[in-house]
Amino acid sequence: MTCSLALVAAILMDRVRYEKIARTFLILPTAISFVAGAIIWKMIYVYAPPSMPQVGTANALMKVFGHAPTAWLLDRSVNNYALIGVAVWMSMGVATLILSAGVKAIPSDLSEAARIDGAGELAIFRYVTLPSLWPTILVVLTTEAIFSLKVFDIIYVMTNGAFGTDVIANRMYSELFVRENLGTASAIAVLLLIMASPVIIMNIRQMRREAKG
Repeated sequence: MTCSLALVAAILMDRVRYEKIARTFLILPTAISFVAGAIIWKMIYVYAPPSMPQVGTANALMKVFGHAPTAWLLDRSVNNYALIGVAVWMSMGVATLILSAGVKAIPSDLSEAARIDGAGELAIFRYVTLPSLWPTILVVLTTEAIFSLKVFDIIYVMTNGAFGTDVIANRMYSELFVRENLGTASAIAVLLLIMASPVIIMNIRQMRREAKG
């Protein structure tokens, strides 16, 4: 999801005058730590019963538009999506910055030649922009895949893995420091390495292919 949104943002920003302002707003969340971001969003997601004042921004907006408040971090039907939204918000800036640099590195002659041949914007994106951006996209996919495997800060601060939101890195922390099951924690760490290895190997092969080319 992060890579797709970042790709759309990078392409759109390359075509607007206020690119620097838009890029600044996207990169701003990366200036704070994941713990600080999680605390901010935990306050935004604060829930109170419908009869009480809503101090959380999200539920206050829900009330303004005539909807019942939602227990964003307690309701199993929405809490994982709420946490994913926080992770995307925190990581999208860097992904957009990388992809934006890749978009600007594509020679403009390719797009102009495609337009002269009668290609539309969608065809240019599919047959010119996307293939040229693939090495950059692979870097972003690798970064985001590894981040998703080892995500810990957001989950630990906002829910501590409760209400069906546990992730593998948080489980490793719980096994090691809470339950003191060193063997189980070590096994989870090895599992994380095994899960991340294919992504890393794919990236290394792509880099070697580019170096030979």
